[in-house]
Amino acid sequence: MMDERALIIAVDFDGTLCSDNYPEIGTANETLIRRLIEYRQRGSRLILWTCRRGIYLEAAVDYCSCYGLYFDAVNENLPEIVERFGGDSRKIYADIYIDDRCSKPWEALAIRHPA
Repeated sequence: MMDERALIIAVDFDGTLCSDNYPEIGTANETLIRRLIEYRQRGSRLILWTCRRGIYLEAAVDYCSCYGLYFDAVNENLPEIVERFGGDSRKIYADIYIDDRCSKPWEALAIRHPA
């Protein structure tokens, strides 16, 4: 049986929501931004999950809001997740992670470390 709760989606910024141009902000990935807006309208919860901090993080959040993309949390777990696990963790809990540097476990097995 499918879980009836809303999906939690964690999404990276640099290289994912926009091209990687850190500390500047790259070109928007408008297709992904539109899709995430649709998911949020359908009840999904969005978390911005990025290494950015301070003014660079604020700039990323502002950039996304200019496209109409808003987040339920930024670099932190949702309150119901904190409650569920009895505290916050450095690892963001999500059902789906969208990141330009991700790989599936079986893909990771094929990675060859440079000599």
